[in-house]
Amino acid sequence: MIKSNRPLIMGENGAVATNHPQATSVGLDVLRAGGNAIDASVAVSLALGVVEPAMSGLGGDGFYHVWLANSAKTLVYNGTGTAPKAALKGEVFSKGIPVFGPHSVSIPGMVGGLGAMHKDHGSKSWHSLCNPAAYLAGDGFFVTHAYRSFAQKASEKIQSNATSQKIFIDKSAPPDLGTKIKQPKLCQTLTQLGDEGPDGFYRGNLANKIVKDGRVAGLLLSNSDFAEFYPEVQDSIAVKYRDFEIFQTPPNSTGFVMLQELKILENFDISEMNFNDPELIHLMVEAKKYAFLDRERYGGDPRLIEVPINHILSNAHTSNLAGKIDLEKAARIPLLFEAQSAKETTYFSVVDKDGNAVSAIQSINSPFGSGVTGSDTGVLFNNRMAYWHLETGHPNSLKSGKRVRHTMNAPIVIRDGKLWAVFGTPGADNQVQINFQIAVALIDYGLDPQQAVEATRWTSSQPNQGANWPHDGNYSLTIESGLPTKCISKLRLLGHEVEIVPPLEGPCSVACIRLLSNNTLMAGSDPRRDGWAAAF
Repeated sequence: MIKSNRPLIMGENGAVATNHPQATSVGLDVLRAGGNAIDASVAVSLALGVVEPAMSGLGGDGFYHVWLANSAKTLVYNGTGTAPKAALKGEVFSKGIPVFGPHSVSIPGMVGGLGAMHKDHGSKSWHSLCNPAAYLAGDGFFVTHAYRSFAQKASEKIQSNATSQKIFIDKSAPPDLGTKIKQPKLCQTLTQLGDEGPDGFYRGNLANKIVKDGRVAGLLLSNSDFAEFYPEVQDSIAVKYRDFEIFQTPPNSTGFVMLQELKILENFDISEMNFNDPELIHLMVEAKKYAFLDRERYGGDPRLIEVPINHILSNAHTSNLAGKIDLEKAARIPLLFEAQSAKETTYFSVVDKDGNAVSAIQSINSPFGSGVTGSDTGVLFNNRMAYWHLETGHPNSLKSGKRVRHTMNAPIVIRDGKLWAVFGTPGADNQVQINFQIAVALIDYGLDPQQAVEATRWTSSQPNQGANWPHDGNYSLTIESGLPTKCISKLRLLGHEVEIVPPLEGPCSVACIRLLSNNTLMAGSDPRRDGWAAAF
């Protein structure tokens, strides 16, 4: 039995799992007040952008994956922005793409995705769902250990912008634990967003204010960039795994990578393997390597390039990839194009009393994004431009009007036509690897959400894998300590370049909710950051 340190949270009228206690509380309040999963998700999303500023916010992107219980249907609200037009002019990126600063900012799409989801399925007023985040911005949130860690890592970029430095750090050092951080300008912006609605963010007075703020800070964004942005409503992609249906966010998300990992693994009998046996880890790592090869071949914006999802996820193709796995030797597979990987995002999940669910992920990319905060709006902008490739012919090559390839993905698991689980995590290239491990833990080994979240995890790197420019990587296999010595020895014998990190110090921060056949909701949260789950 895998021991978990936190209690498993259970309820039957609703559950929320996020990466911050105050955001979880906001979501639960909306559910208790009669709101549905979509309403709670809007409020949680906006709240996370306030209390977890290193991860997401109004200046970022998001995918919102919805399960509608009555119609047994999934939909994806794709709130990811395109490159600004000015990025394609002259020689802006002739010497590479900056990983932070004004020129690293793309059009923020998160508010558009949230607005479209709320318009189609929300029951509470948009204004009422903006209020909790506005209150938190004005009243403040408390500095945690996780916040201090990310502020320390991002200190250089935060100091590069006077507004960011004033809000997020104490001169050049992270604020003391328990310090209260207030964002009065962001409070005003969230209030205005509540008044104008999501369309105002792109085509209203608020849009003008944001673009003007960005121009003062040196951003490439224009009024027309904002005015021409609209979110996309997409069908999910899915595979059958065992007797489950696993739904994922479609391209320009790389959710297909996790689905392909599962389909490759399904070709092997793992029934005699224990969870985290070296043989199982080896199989899963090798499946990941081949799936990432297809990510480099095909991952991009399907509006502008062909992404052959049916082929990528087909039994024939995944069986062929499985046949390439050597059970006795770790493969060394560099990825296709020449390729630093910082990654910060946030994930949350909500299930309401009627079985509706949202699996949601949003991000400003690296910790504290571009480091640029608008002095008049308090909006911290993303550094998503760093995700582009500059090689001609790469499926993720920079192009006007194109959406960048996203590592963000938000799974939903269905069994017998009914919601079974929602889970996900931030973590750039590690996301689909950790989600792969969570799926196997829940489905194949029967772990509960808290056990699955706290289980020892691994992440694999490959040359040229890194999400951010200049897209580097190596052959390391990083594993949290806690596995038996003989397991690590066996993996090294198989050729894996194993690196050990302390317990619960691996990457990512999973939130997970399971729905049992008796309608009990079980929720788990990740102690690796500020994760918190609640149910009632």
